[in-house]
Amino acid sequence: MPKLDGTHLPQRMEERLADLKAGKEVAARDVKALLNDEQVEAMDAAWAEQQALRKKKKARTKEEEKELGWKSKRDVCIEVYERALNDAQDNELSAWKKKQQNSEIRAARIFFEAWDEADKVGKRKEEAMNWANNELTRAGLRRLDGKTVGHQSKRDKEVFEMEEQLRAAMRKQLTAEELEKLVAFEKHEKALAAKNKRRW
Repeated sequence: MPKLDGTHLPQRMEERLADLKAGKEVAARDVKALLNDEQVEAMDAAWAEQQALRKKKKARTKEEEKELGWKSKRDVCIEVYERALNDAQDNELSAWKKKQQNSEIRAARIFFEAWDEADKVGKRKEEAMNWANNELTRAGLRRLDGKTVGHQSKRDKEVFEMEEQLRAAMRKQLTAEELEKLVAFEKHEKALAAKNKRRW
């Protein structure tokens, strides 16, 4: 399983926090899994503080518990998770930037290693560049020559065919006026696409 990073944490923490607030059963290891060491220590310290408070001051009713500041272990977890979620959301942008930087470094390493390998074999410059770009494609990264290499699975092809069949069936159900509007819209879209293509 891939390691969680700062780009995954906010969403996972929101889900875990929702479970805690809803009163769902959450294992202790699952609660601690998304927290860093400092946050786990803060949670343990807050719970130890609550236990000490309970020993000092006794309460007979729920109202007295609230007045004395008693909190359940779940309430302590929720408070720590809310703070951790705020921290994770604050750090999310920097986590995305770091992930992008790591991806660019990985792409450069793959490209130049493949280029070097092709050069050692004695391939020309163009062949070496193609080889290196192919290695980027194999790694699932964007090619440096700007070409897009499409890959469609059997399921993708079936879905596209089904979509075309649905469009054709819906087109048959259109009234003459609606069909006229659709044809005019399609002509407009083609003209815009051609105009944009000429610019480049």
